[in-house]
Amino acid sequence: MAAPPPRRSPKRALDITAVVRALKRAVRAWAPPAVARVQAAAPDPFRVLASCLLSLRTKDAVTEVAARRLFALADSPAAILALPRPAIERAIYPVGFYRVKARTLQEVCRDLLARFAGQVPDTLEDLLTLKGVGRKTANLVVTVGYNKAGICVDTHVHRICNRWGYVRTKTPEATEQALRAILPRKHWIVFNDLLVPFGQNCCKPISPLCSRCPIEVHCAKVGVTHHR
Repeated sequence: MAAPPPRRSPKRALDITAVVRALKRAVRAWAPPAVARVQAAAPDPFRVLASCLLSLRTKDAVTEVAARRLFALADSPAAILALPRPAIERAIYPVGFYRVKARTLQEVCRDLLARFAGQVPDTLEDLLTLKGVGRKTANLVVTVGYNKAGICVDTHVHRICNRWGYVRTKTPEATEQALRAILPRKHWIVFNDLLVPFGQNCCKPISPLCSRCPIEVHCAKVGVTHHR
């Protein structure tokens, strides 16, 4: 009679604190996300909000340069509303959908002045009432702009957390809710700023650089069929 196959030890739960600690060391070698750089240059929740709106479907390098050009002309809701729309379009070009984003910026600025006395709200509930603001942008304003607890989930955070096996979700929205349930609150604010450069430079969507990964030992590699 054949011997039974050896029993497999149960999968070890991801040590997220060790992962965050290792990523904090690793990201020193990589450029931070564009919105974080904008905030570091001139801390202001409005700049964070405007930069987030520009960043959708746009590379970080383009976002940062466009945001700096815009803020050199106007860096408040009232000042942006005083600009002709073509001037805004020229300032933010070549961000993706720059004409649509110029119109959205003006509408958001008008709303901020009408309902919030020109101030960017600091709660998800209020931020989500602004045109063009989804959960990713709202959470980024809360965390980066106000240094308050929130979990910003973009494509990098969604992909990487599922690749680790830390969550099993189909959408960024579901990933956010799953992380709110399991991610220690002390890691919420910094999580996006760690995973974005990690995803851009190491844990790439296709053929991730696992041989160079600072947390490879922790990763379940869910869905990874080829890596370097």
